[in-house]
Amino acid sequence: MANFDFGDGLRKVFLAGVGALATTVEKSQEIIDDLVKKGEITVEQGKALNTELKHKASEAKKEAEAKADAEESDK
Repeated sequence: MANFDFGDGLRKVFLAGVGALATTVEKSQEIIDDLVKKGEITVEQGKALNTELKHKASEAKKEAEAKADAEESDK
């Protein structure tokens, strides 16, 4: 444990979070597409939901990157 590099550990956690976020976006898009196919929402509503989801995911990624950069520069 004495050789533990906190920066490397933080980087791995960050990458895991980005991967989880990407997986969530993909699954959400599949669900929205399925709802469109079933006619439970319109194609336009589905497109709007996908766009909003991508925008929020992008914002979350940028925030996480900024936090990781801030943690790295504090060292």
